[in-house]
This record gives sequence, C-alpha cells and structure tokens, in this order.
Amino acid sequence: MITDVSTWLARDPDPVTRQELQQLLDDNNKQEIEDRFSTRLAFGTAGLRGIVGAGPNRMNRLVIQETAIGLGRYLLDTVNSAASRGVVIGYDGRPDSRQFAQDTASMLTALGINVYLTAKVAPTPVVAFGVHHFNAAAAVVVTASHNPPAYNGFKVYWGNGAQIIPPHDSGIAEQIDLASQEVLPVNSLEDAERLGLLTWLNDDYFTAYRKAQNNSPYLANHTEPANISLAYTAMHGVGADMAETLLADAGFAHVYSVAAQREPDGRFPTVNFPNPEEPGAMDMVIAEASAHGAILACANDPDADRFAVAVRTEDGEYKMLTGDQVGVLLGHYLLTHSVPEQQLVGTTIVSSSLLEKIATALEAGFYKTLTGFKWLTNVAMEQQTQEQQFLFAYEEALGYTVGNTVWDKDGLSALVAFAQMTAELAANGHTVWDRLESIYREHGYYLNEQRSIALAPGAVSVGDQLRADPPLCIAGRAVEMTEDLKLGVRRFADGRTEDIDLPSSDVLIYYLDDESRVVVRPSGTEPKLKCYYEVVEAMSHEDSIKHVQQRAQEAMASLIDKHQASL
Repeated sequence: MITDVSTWLARDPDPVTRQELQQLLDDNNKQEIEDRFSTRLAFGTAGLRGIVGAGPNRMNRLVIQETAIGLGRYLLDTVNSAASRGVVIGYDGRPDSRQFAQDTASMLTALGINVYLTAKVAPTPVVAFGVHHFNAAAAVVVTASHNPPAYNGFKVYWGNGAQIIPPHDSGIAEQIDLASQEVLPVNSLEDAERLGLLTWLNDDYFTAYRKAQNNSPYLANHTEPANISLAYTAMHGVGADMAETLLADAGFAHVYSVAAQREPDGRFPTVNFPNPEEPGAMDMVIAEASAHGAILACANDPDADRFAVAVRTEDGEYKMLTGDQVGVLLGHYLLTHSVPEQQLVGTTIVSSSLLEKIATALEAGFYKTLTGFKWLTNVAMEQQTQEQQFLFAYEEALGYTVGNTVWDKDGLSALVAFAQMTAELAANGHTVWDRLESIYREHGYYLNEQRSIALAPGAVSVGDQLRADPPLCIAGRAVEMTEDLKLGVRRFADGRTEDIDLPSSDVLIYYLDDESRVVVRPSGTEPKLKCYYEVVEAMSHEDSIKHVQQRAQEAMASLIDKHQASL
C-alpha cells in the first residue's frame, strides 16, 4: 500500500492532489488511504464517475490522463482511421472539468489523434452532436451531470454517436489498466496546435448544432409560440445560452430565465441536489413562472441532457409532470404530427407501457430496451429501416431524444418540442392536462412508481431466490407472464416459453392479470433491490380524472405494500 501511494505521488501531475494525499499520510489516516487505494475507479458503459480527490479510486488529473491514454489506444487498435477522424471533447461547469478536458486532449494528441476541443463549457448533447458532424471516431464529455458538487465524470461516445456499450467498455478498461503502469507522455496543447492535431471549437461549432436543431422537421411546429410564456432554469449548469437561443429561434418571445441559477457554477449554491427530480430543486423556476403567470416551468439538469417541467393547473398552481408523462406526451405529439407507420419509437423496460400502447394503436414501430440511453439509441440504429425511421425515445429518468440530430438524450431539443406542443394546444384552446387526459381516456390511466429495498451486503441474490421459487400471484393478482432477462426467456402461465432478444441482465418482469406490472432488479452500485410498479385503470366517459387517479393510487398502494411484504 505504501509503495502504491509513493508511486502515485511520483506520477500525479497535480500539486493540489499531491498535497491532499501527503496530508493523509502525515495524519496517518489509514482508513481514508485504504478507501482511495484499495481499488480503482471502475470504467464502464457510463465511463467514469466519482468523487474528486487524490488516489486511483477518485476523479483526478492522473486518473483522467490514464483513462485518456487507454481510450486512445483502444481507438487506434479497433477503429480504422481513428487518428485522422479524431475525438470531440467538451466539458461542463464544474471546477475541475476544464482541466480534465484539456488533460484528455493532451494525452490523445500525444498519441497522434486529432482532437476537437470546445473552447468553453458545452451542454452534453452539443458535444455528442459533434461525432456525426465531424465523422469523429469518438467523443468525451467531462461531466458529472446532476450528481452532487463533489463529483465529476468522463462520458464516452462511440463513432456512431451513441454512448458506448459492450465490448468497448471492457476493452477501454483493459487499456486503462495498462496505462496506469506506464510512464505517461508529456504533450502540451501548444505542441498539439503546432502539430495541427488540435482544433478549438468556438461559436461556429455551437451555431452548427443550433442550425441542425432549427432545421429538424420535428421542431418545425411554429403555432403561435409568442402567445405562451414559460420560465426556465439551467440549474447552475451549462444549458442557458443554447436553451434560450433555440427558444428564441422558435419564436418564443416570453421566456423568463432564473437569474440566480443561469450561470455555470459547480458548487450549485441554490439547490441541495442539482437534479430536477429531487424535492425542492424546481422551487425557484416555479416561483419565476408564478411571478409571470407562465404556463410552463422548465428545467435542464446541469449538463442539459435531461428535461423537467411543471405545468400550471386550473387553480394557478404548478404541478410536476413525471418523466413517463413527459415521454408519453412527446411521443404521442410526434407520432400524431407525422406518418406513424413510417416511424419508430422506443423506451425502456422500467418506463411506462403507455407509449407502446399508443404506438400500437397508431401502427408505428416500437422497441424496448434495458435501462440506460446507451441502449435506447444503439438499439434504435439497429431496428430502424428505410421504411420505418427512428423518431423518438425516452426513459423515465427525464431523458428524451427527438429525431437523430443527437444519438443520446437531449434536454434542449426536448424543451423546444414540449414548448411547441404546448403552444399548439393553447392555440386550440387546450392545455397539457387536457391532452394527457384525452390520452388516458383512449388508452387507460397508467401510474408508475419505484421503491428500493436495502439489502445486507453479501445477501443471497433475491433474483435467484425468485427464479428458484417463481411466484404464481403477486398481491392477489395472477402472474400471466414472466420475463427473465438473465436467462433470456419469457414464460407464460400456460407453460409456453419464448426467447427474449435483450442483453442478459439480472431483471425479472411480472405481468399480472389486471395489466399491472412489477419489475425487480438489483442495483448495480449499491446493496439494494429496485422495484418498479405499474398499474392501469380503465377510464369510462363517466369517470372524472380525479376519481380514476384515486382508484389507481389505491391500487398502487396495495400492490406495493403486498409485494414488498412478500420479499
């Protein structure tokens, strides 16, 4: 361990983290040193994400440099013309992000790889856009998205424009391990520029993304945008400039940005947790909307790849839409403003089933993937055909992509599409709530909730227990079909089986006789079990939305209580 620490100190290029580590040694803080050196921050399909600090189990300049070398070598080994095609690099507004991005650029150019580096902070979707724009071999975004201030991250996109999936994650990880044992090259950005390996991405590049979105056929609905108003917050992130610009381009003249949260600030001083899903995170934008009587209170998360919205109700209050509700509204809107038979939409196994029901009714293509946008976009590319092109995908955790300008979730285009939908509804005397109710009346009221159960470390796999003794009923409802994604098989109550065309994952999905659904999967990062619940209530013409909601909530409470007790 001491040898490891000494080696690390000798390799670390950052005087701040060297001093931090030296202080831990001087204080003989064995527990903290053990935590930082007992393992290495794991590189996976989400890249890297962790607390900033000294040591291999933290985010720091040395870890970034080793990661960049590993990525670069993997690209050179596996991608034709990787060096000339290059890598796009951007970063968010956290304190270390610019330095980490520049370190990444230095290492990649030291390997002879062209780099396109943003000259300023950039939203994640703007960087991901660069992969196809430049026909690059990959892209890197230095961001911890909506994680707390202590964190940072390193997200990788492949040459198809989507986040990496296996086997690229493990291949890059192997190269990172090798790089951690080697002397790293020294290469300044000035050297890279002199050799013609570094291109700075300035306003022209951001304008290219802006033009691409403005030219998207899915963001071309300009129905009286000036007649509605909305409030917006970037949540101390990097989305404000582009969000406000795109809304102005689309004709929205009454946009009120929360000044205190507009500029990038990685300390996130006005929110406890910079995630729009967290209680209180939307308070300031809702107050801004209320002050101006705006219809919508909209937010991007700090790297602007997610979108959240609260909508004014009849009584003048504001109510948050769930991620599923936004996804269903956008999916329905986009499908009904196109030729649905020629479109493909998708969502994940834990998101609402309602989008599938809408797509089926409209004879559109539909697909379903494991959780994570990396699957939604990679699978979309495989599934789309000349006759049926990809249109839209979403996951319940506030991620949406509209069209294929960006092959990842994009909170900026989602913001514009949602505003355009709202403006068109308003022009016809309707509200977002009216549209949601009409969808429920046609297809049923879908309610989705999630619960987590803490497990003792090292506990026996709940999934394996359930496979050994599969339930025949849950909360008094018969199990009509079970999907076991670990074994890749779908089992029906009558004994029939079918293969499932999804990557293996420790997930069990139970479909019950009243259209309810229960999804059980262990967390990949913590000792806990995640359970996702869905109940469906039919709506008659005589039903009020309030009474249907009440019935659904009662059914959901019963399902959750009884299922959790059975576990």
